[in-house]
Amino acid sequence: MEEKFKQEPSDLIKVVLFGPESTGKTTLSEQLARHYNSVWVPEYAREYLQDKWNNERQTCQPEDLLPIAEGQIRLENELAKKATDVLICDTDLLETKVYSEAYYLGHCDPLLEKYALANSYDLYFLTYIDVPWEKDDLRDKPNERERMFAYFKDTLDKYGKEYVFLKGDKKTRLQTAVEHIDQLLQNP
Repeated sequence: MEEKFKQEPSDLIKVVLFGPESTGKTTLSEQLARHYNSVWVPEYAREYLQDKWNNERQTCQPEDLLPIAEGQIRLENELAKKATDVLICDTDLLETKVYSEAYYLGHCDPLLEKYALANSYDLYFLTYIDVPWEKDDLRDKPNERERMFAYFKDTLDKYGKEYVFLKGDKKTRLQTAVEHIDQLLQNP
């Protein structure tokens, strides 16, 4: 059972866009994939939870987190086979862990936590809250952006994850991300 939460081995440079809702992760993921002529791994939770909302008018519950984690890793493993040198991940299980703790009083399923910490990436891009918050069916914390950003940053610091802070307009964020990915490609 646990294998379904595990990354498959890969020689790719894997980067993760990491941060609170509505901070430009998906936009930048798409831009980076185009720049590197590669693929990007979308956030599985968005599709899963949008379907749940559309069909049941219900939001995420703790029992949804393991199916979301399983779907995210399955998608990552499938798309890694199609990537060139770089795989851009719109999210990872560590982000799912952050949301689990933030929404469910510090609780995270031990299996989710195990793989959130075991799966590895070469670099995280921590996206700042300096872009306008955009409402949709799933986003619900427009007044908690600073607190959530601090939680994401503290999580990266706590687990010793290497990250680059991204802020500014789309062009500035893309340029900063490309500079750091290019360094990884030159010095794997």
